[in-house]
This record gives sequence, structure tokens and C-alpha cells, in this order.
Amino acid sequence: MTPTIAEAADRQQAAAPRPTDPRAARSRAAAMQAAQELLAEQGWAAVTHVAVAARSGVGRTTLYRHWPEAAGLIRDAIVDRICNARAVPTGDLHGDLVRGLNGLREVLHDPVSEIGMRAVIDRAGVDPSFAGLKVTLYQEGSLVLREVVEAAKSRGELPADLDTSTAVDELAGPLVFRRLLAGRTFGVSFVRRIVDDFLAAHQVR
Repeated sequence: MTPTIAEAADRQQAAAPRPTDPRAARSRAAAMQAAQELLAEQGWAAVTHVAVAARSGVGRTTLYRHWPEAAGLIRDAIVDRICNARAVPTGDLHGDLVRGLNGLREVLHDPVSEIGMRAVIDRAGVDPSFAGLKVTLYQEGSLVLREVVEAAKSRGELPADLDTSTAVDELAGPLVFRRLLAGRTFGVSFVRRIVDDFLAAHQVR
């Protein structure tokens, strides 16, 4: 069963390093900021424990304890951006799909997450840690759309037999293709056209 946004947030919080005091919270925030800056400035290869420690001032021992592999730093750097762009569904199908896809649009145009996702796609075929990271990012990035589609199916606004994964592909696929493969920028008007076409094909009248 696909987790809800609230369940995923709880899961992410439980999986993340839990600061025990304000200093630990500041250290983690500093490490994340450093990792995001390095990712945007120099690419995934620059996100190392040594580089993050040098830029953030957080000790390497602390970094290794929370992120044994550099891929974990990259994962959390991107997931942080995804969570910041995530919209909470309201029950309005059209509006929720637009907001959900627009969050993805913002992530795809954000230097940290865009460069990170390109790196993950490039490395996933040869590095198991990046292959696992790709699965995680897909789950995190599609979470809102999955919840919106599932809720609409339960309300009878979308066909009950509509495959949720296929629906997500139809909605998110054009954005990912246009940005990561074609290298083109686009605005919310493009997002609205994707949503309108999807509902024209699937919405129960």
C-alpha cells in the first residue's frame, strides 16, 4: 500500500538522524546546506564527507555516523528540496493535481535537485547505492500525485480500475522528459495543460 503524505513524513522523520539538542540540529542543518551548495556548484562528485565537513564545520566523524555513504548526503539534500515543494492535498482534484505537478516543476528547476537527479539517473546503472537512491527519489517525488489519484478514485472522480502508477507516469512523465532530457524550461501553464489533458481522458463525468 502506498503511504500517505503524513505517513511518509513520519517515516522520513523516524529515519532521519534525530538531534538530541539544538547543537545537533544546527550541525545537521549546516551539513545539509553544505551538501546542497556543493551539489549545485560542482556536481555530485563534490559531495564528499571531507568537502561537506570543510564547508559546514561539522566533524567528519559526525557525518559518517549519520551518513555512512556520500549517496546518503545526496539523497537527503534532494529529499529536503522535494519536501519543501510538496503541496498538501485539499480534495479538489484539478487543483490538487496542478499543485502537485507544480511542486515537481519547482523541484526540476531547482539547481540542487535537478543536478542531483541527473546524477542519480546517470549513476544508477553502475552503482547500487545510487540505484537504491533512484527508487527512494521516485517514491518521494510521486507521493503527492499518488495520494491525489488514490483519493479521487475512492471518491469516484477517477475510474476505480485506473492504475495509479500509470496515472503518475502520464502526469509527471512530460515534465521529467521536458526538463531532464530536453533541457527546456516551462511554467505553470504547461502544468495546467498536462492536468487538463489527463482529466479529459480519465475523469468520470
